[in-house]
Amino acid sequence: GRWGRKQQKRLSGPVAGSVAAAMQALRLPPHACRLLLPALRSRGASALAYPHLHPLGRRLYAVRTAEQAVLDKSGARVASPSQAASEKKSLAAESKSFAVGMFKGQINTEQVFPYPSALSEEQAQTLQELVGPVSRFFEEVNDPAKNDTLEKVEDRTMQGLKELGAFGLQIPVHLGGLGLSNTQYARLVEIVGMHDLGVGITLGAHQSIGFKGILLYGTPEQKEKYLPKLASGETIAAFCLTEPSSGSDAASIRTTAELSPCGTYYTLNGGKIWISNGGLAEIFTVFARTSLKDEATGEVKDKITAFIVELSFGGVTRGPPEQKMGIKASNTAEVHFDAVRVPVENVLGAPGAGFKVAMNVLNNGRFGMAAAMAGTMRGIISKAVAYAANRTQFGDKIYNFGVIQEKLARMAVLQYVTESMAYMISANMDQGATDFQIEAAISKIFGSEAAWTVTDECIQVMGGMGFMKVRGLRDRWARVLPLSVSHQSPVGLGLPNSKGYK
Repeated sequence: GRWGRKQQKRLSGPVAGSVAAAMQALRLPPHACRLLLPALRSRGASALAYPHLHPLGRRLYAVRTAEQAVLDKSGARVASPSQAASEKKSLAAESKSFAVGMFKGQINTEQVFPYPSALSEEQAQTLQELVGPVSRFFEEVNDPAKNDTLEKVEDRTMQGLKELGAFGLQIPVHLGGLGLSNTQYARLVEIVGMHDLGVGITLGAHQSIGFKGILLYGTPEQKEKYLPKLASGETIAAFCLTEPSSGSDAASIRTTAELSPCGTYYTLNGGKIWISNGGLAEIFTVFARTSLKDEATGEVKDKITAFIVELSFGGVTRGPPEQKMGIKASNTAEVHFDAVRVPVENVLGAPGAGFKVAMNVLNNGRFGMAAAMAGTMRGIISKAVAYAANRTQFGDKIYNFGVIQEKLARMAVLQYVTESMAYMISANMDQGATDFQIEAAISKIFGSEAAWTVTDECIQVMGGMGFMKVRGLRDRWARVLPLSVSHQSPVGLGLPNSKGYK
């Protein structure tokens, strides 16, 4: 309009060229250009070289380093050598997480570009040797429909999984496990997710979270005592955190553990709900409030402590299996603790550090959801493609119709993105990264929602047939739906996938 022509006239000539170049370099939107006009008129285009002179100069861009941004924020103030050193130290300690960086307006590419790979040649060979037998087991032995009807995993399936070593995938070899890395684990998760999420929940609740605390925080004595039997499947583990009044707000739990006067045991009282494997487990990771004295102030405060609790301790009771909308083969039950005596040797981590234990266990297990959902989507897409390739309507195969092609393409994109996130996170974990919790949470939610979308799209491709129980997606739909809605069931645990992990 008139205003634009007027400003264009004012900025004609060499200044306009400099401004245009600067705008392109900074990628500023049009409204930002208008904000900069007064500065340009008074100082010329060179004002753009000094971000602290205008209100937009504090925003971080990909072309600027974090260190320069800190210096810019100080404006005209000259920092002392000690302050500069302190700022540099702070920058060095900043998160390398890509997702954290996005929230802070920074681009941290170290963990994502180039795409990480953490498998050695030996690990890749080991994985290749495992994928075949595990895939055949789920194709030939496991019956997901029967598991769903029985509302439990068949005994022969459970026994076969034990013989495969599926209950101790990441337990060290010297303690009876397979000693797999996170990336190897994720690949096997994909296979389970592709075939039966009910079995996936049973395995995942056992090792992704059930005994994960012992792996991460257990003493050598605790590991020697518990992990061999957990690896063989002789005993099953469960993770007991959720309570009627405490869901996502894990810090609000009411279960208590009181230290005895002699200091040799805790008395545990309380109840937990929606515990996966709750009716099967003999080893429980339990979180309870304990009273601890602050050494600095002398004040007594309630803090959360983690415990390893055995069913054999007495006072542990388990409720009947919950009647769920889906993933019926997995066992979900209440677990109650009535004056259970837990030896002090069974404290997991330090007293009062239970919240940290819980969060780290969950963070370490969440990437498994993305891997499982990637496998689920792979199976669903295969079903949709097979149907589209054989169904004829209006004299042509329906895969030739644009709407079907678009659905299949979008389904493939969602599966690829979910799979890519899962292996990016697992590779970074294997390479020693410690700041991956945001990516893990994103992958879990995105993956479960993507799986629901892909399942729904597959039903649309198959039409009425997709809704039929025998040949349709009824079982897969019923297994994916609860995961998509709640995001609360961490999954622990084929085809060659796009990352090359055959």
